Amino acid sequence: MQDSPSFQSRVQPWMNACFGAELAADHAERNHRFLEESLELAQACGATAGEAHQLVDYVFGKEAGDKKQEVGGVMVTLAALCLAHELDMHAAGDEELDLIWAKVDAIRAKRAAKPNFSNSK
Repeated sequence: MQDSPSFQSRVQPWMNACFGAELAADHAERNHRFLEESLELAQACGATAGEAHQLVDYVFGKEAGDKKQEVGGVMVTLAALCLAHELDMHAAGDEELDLIWAKVDAIRAKRAAKPNFSNSK
């Protein structure tokens, strides 16, 4: 029996179709979109802007961590958050990927209207 493709590998074709390979791989753009989505999740789960600002000051007051280790930390804390809120993170990811495949044009338009926080596209 062959394993199904990973979620990460299933996201890449969507990224390329929606934004093109260059923007899909743009580090600053990916950083900003991840930060935005993580803040929206925290907000949806009850976090306040004040708490977010305090955490920004705390995190950026420390040395930058190792990317690979921090990815692991994100995955563990996302799983823990989902457990606490009784959410299935895998089902939510699959549902979102299915949804956004049907909204490529709308997502492109929304991105074009967003503030640009970097020197990239």
